[in-house]
Formats: sequence, structure tokens, C-alpha cells
Amino acid sequence: MCGRFTLHHVTEDVAAAFAVEQTLLDLKPRYNIAPTQPVACVVQQESRVLQHLQWGLVPSWAREPSMGARMINARAETVAVKPAFKRAFTHGRCVIPASGYYEWKRRPHGQQAVPMLFHLAGGGPMAFAGLYEQWETPEGATLRTCSIVTTQANEVTNGIHHRMPAILTTVETEQWLDRHIQSPGNLLPLLHPYRLGDLDVHPVSDRVNKVSEDSQDCITPVVRSTESDQLELGL
Repeated sequence: MCGRFTLHHVTEDVAAAFAVEQTLLDLKPRYNIAPTQPVACVVQQESRVLQHLQWGLVPSWAREPSMGARMINARAETVAVKPAFKRAFTHGRCVIPASGYYEWKRRPHGQQAVPMLFHLAGGGPMAFAGLYEQWETPEGATLRTCSIVTTQANEVTNGIHHRMPAILTTVETEQWLDRHIQSPGNLLPLLHPYRLGDLDVHPVSDRVNKVSEDSQDCITPVVRSTESDQLELGL
């Protein structure tokens, strides 16, 4: 799954990376983004828009919005058919920019898991394949929400977690956002494990374990003190 990520690229860089035409937000550095919080999303409407959506998809048919907390990820293998996601898969695809994402490396003998940060080797923003929906409250207000699509881990990330976000290349981003493309046969092949060699990973501070922590310290590399620690983490 993908349950925590970071976005500290500035608004101008994100807008340029995703050919955004209209920006409805001013990005502040976020180092520990968690479910149910607002996240930046690129949505293709009449123009390409960068806006905030709430992380945790609430289907339009939901009776109440609390189910969104359980819908932070959509599995690529079932996204085209699962009732909660199939409408958004056809009509509500988006891209969620990220500077990196966290997973926790389990350790033996009950030792505390180690948070690991994955990011692009080139340093640019990632493009997570996403889905979005609109839910209308009884009072007529609109709640806009999103989910991150996940896929099987590649050989590098599998040693830490068996799932990873579906990260899109520039060409794949254009296809994913194209509203004229609706066939699963054209869309599902985009949701593959990311290319080997294009991701870097390093251990970070336990600070990221707390949702309330959102400082740059969360992404600072941490040097493990012993050789056994480094071997366990594959460093």
C-alpha cells in the first residue's frame, strides 16, 4: 500500500512537470502527508488543473463520507471492476504529484520497523496514478476526494513492501489523463511496477511515524549504526 508520502517541490516545478494550465493552490512543503488530509492533484477538465483533493476516495453513491478513510489505495488488479473505483477509473482519473513515499521495513525479533523513503533518482516529482470522485452532502456541498492506485512492487522495493504506487512516466501521464481513453485494455498496462534503477531509497528518522510530524527532518537520511542494521535493510 501507499499510506504516507511527501511533496516538497515548489508549485512552479510541479506545474511545469505536469503541463498544468490552471493552478488553484499554492503548495507548501509537506514532508509527511497522511490519509484524509488534502493532497495536490492534477485533474484534466476543460484545462489541466492543479488543485487540492482529500485523500481517501468517497464514491458518489456512498451514504456517508467516513468510508473514504478506507479507500486511500486502489489495487491496479481490480480497479476497473471494483464498485468503489470502476466509475472513477473510467471518468475520474488524476495524477497525484509526490517528491517521495514511505514504506516501513520490518525487522526480526520484534524490533521496531524502519521507515524508508523512496524517491526518483533524478530528483524530480513522481506521478502517482490516481482516481477522484465528487460526493454531495445532504446540504448540497461537494466533497472532492482521491485515491492512489497501487501495483505489485518491483525487485528493488519488494524487499521492503510487496506493493508500490503506480508511478507514471511522462508519456503514461498524458495517456492516464486523456479523458477520451476509457478502455481498460489501454489503461491497465500503464499500472505496472516502476522501472528498476530509477528509484533511490534510504532509511529516515522515526519522526515520520507520527502523523503530527511534518518537518524536513522526516526526509533526512539516517545512517544505521551497525553492520547488521545495514545488512537487514539491504544497504
